[in-house]
Amino acid sequence: MFSLETSPQISSSRLTLSVIIPVRDGGVAFRKCLQAIAKASPPSAEIIVVADGDTDGSWLVGEEYGAKVLRIPQSQGPARARNLGAREAQGDILLFLDADVLIHPDALHRVEAAFHHDPHLTALFGSYDDQPGEKNFLSQYKNLFHHYVHQMSREEASTFWSGCGAIRRKVFLELGGFDESYRKPCIEDIELGTRMKRAGYRIRLSKELQVKHLKRWNIHSLLKSDFFDRALPWTELILRDRSLINDLNLRTSSRLAVVLIYGLLATWVGAYWYPGSLVAAGACAVVLILLGLPVYQFFLRKRGLWFTIRAIPWHWFYHFYCGLAFAIGFGKFLFSRQDSPQVDLSILQKGSSDKV
Repeated sequence: MFSLETSPQISSSRLTLSVIIPVRDGGVAFRKCLQAIAKASPPSAEIIVVADGDTDGSWLVGEEYGAKVLRIPQSQGPARARNLGAREAQGDILLFLDADVLIHPDALHRVEAAFHHDPHLTALFGSYDDQPGEKNFLSQYKNLFHHYVHQMSREEASTFWSGCGAIRRKVFLELGGFDESYRKPCIEDIELGTRMKRAGYRIRLSKELQVKHLKRWNIHSLLKSDFFDRALPWTELILRDRSLINDLNLRTSSRLAVVLIYGLLATWVGAYWYPGSLVAAGACAVVLILLGLPVYQFFLRKRGLWFTIRAIPWHWFYHFYCGLAFAIGFGKFLFSRQDSPQVDLSILQKGSSDKV
């Protein structure tokens, strides 16, 4: 991380915007990303592309579209790349974008207007839209679920998302930017959000600020991202800060669903010895359906019955590996604290109401 000894200052004059995009072998999706920015209004935003160990010439595409290009010879991760871009940026507001998203034509205007009309707003972030670029089932499921979670969450947020997230530059530098110990796409944005809230800054989830995601998901990439790159380090962050958040992917209903999934598995396996436990298994399944009914109704409206039927087992599997990640993370936490006189377990009983 890096730091700048200054305090955030709010200006009443027109705010300037710098768009920062880390890229590593972005391919066709990255070109489309820049094309979408070129069509956006206002067109005067500064564009900074940080090529992080690029090998496919994506940096040349950045230059082709008039971006200021920074190059890192060996990949050091998107956190480092975004921090370098922020150092070079001249805008009052930093808008971080992933290299595989397409902003809507009004996105830059929405960001600028949000900060202009709310001088106490420190950061905001958006979400994927409900029209993913890839048509295969897992890409549709993954992105639609992301869209649903964000649309159903409260706007006063305690986290941050760098896929499409903006922050006042002075505050970003004051806080030291993204934690560069995360050397791959991980939870560096969530971690920054927790530091922002701890410092008393306001973060808003803008449900109108949406981007189209072009990534193609398969089983391997989905599990790697959700389990290894998100759930495990997020568990570590929760336990480190002792703050179990109660919004987005970590709502109380989601935690209850995890318990029910493992209850369903235990009673179903137990039926081999005690057939009567199938009744309990059936009860767990019914409650799981009822808990997930709002998202299943959303899938039904957006993609129809057959898509929804296929989505249900994947949604249950999602709860399973989230619970597994928390169990593994908590076990590692206990092991690392075995020499301490006492381990605070209160995090498991309640969440912090001011976290997202």
